[in-house]
Amino acid sequence: MRSTQLRRLRRAIGAAALVGVAATAWLGLVVTPPAEFFGNLVRLLYVHPSMAWVAFLAFGVTTLASALYLWRRTRRPAWDLLAAASAEVGVVFTGLTLVTGSIWGRPTWGVWWTWDALLTATAVLFLLYLGYLALRRVPMSEERRGVRSAVWALIAFVDVPIINQSVYWWRTLHQRPSLSIGPTNAVEVHGIMAVALAVSFVSFTLTWVWMVWVRFDLARRQRALEQLELAHAIAERLESVEAGS
Repeated sequence: MRSTQLRRLRRAIGAAALVGVAATAWLGLVVTPPAEFFGNLVRLLYVHPSMAWVAFLAFGVTTLASALYLWRRTRRPAWDLLAAASAEVGVVFTGLTLVTGSIWGRPTWGVWWTWDALLTATAVLFLLYLGYLALRRVPMSEERRGVRSAVWALIAFVDVPIINQSVYWWRTLHQRPSLSIGPTNAVEVHGIMAVALAVSFVSFTLTWVWMVWVRFDLARRQRALEQLELAHAIAERLESVEAGS
């Protein structure tokens, strides 16, 4: 696809994401009814699970791109840049997941934060990927930074299945399935509530696609500019050496 077509596609995805998030807010706050037991607090569940899903998706892409960068046959700077871009967006959504979870926990559990297994593992995940982003800012060669960051990303992703299974491995305050379709002990989702939840997942996923695309393109342009400046500096240095000799 041509660059013009790609830009149009990116704009379309961004517009669709914006409309989807607005529709999620409208459905969640205005259209859907309160839950029988949770009341209006249930409206948080139209954003909290989808934010957690996007965080896991982002770190999954970071892990895959990192693995492709580590394998010499597929080692390309683009994989490293994609891993970093997705990790940045993942950190944002992990932070939002923790914030919305705390808002849910205050009226439900009586505290803003507790060292519950799932909450603690999620906080650890947030810190691990903050460390990943910090590592990328340490001065070193491009390839060395890419390799070390990729190894860190692979190690950090181990925490994702721990989070997913924590409600089964330990007795936690967090209920097992936050939402379910059909009669269970969780919040029952049907009708317009299921529509609002589906719109939330789609819209936040599109938001992730748009944010990663924009960040990746910015990183790619920044890398090209740095290489151009380096080549210019080397050329100037060679000219000064030749002039001096």
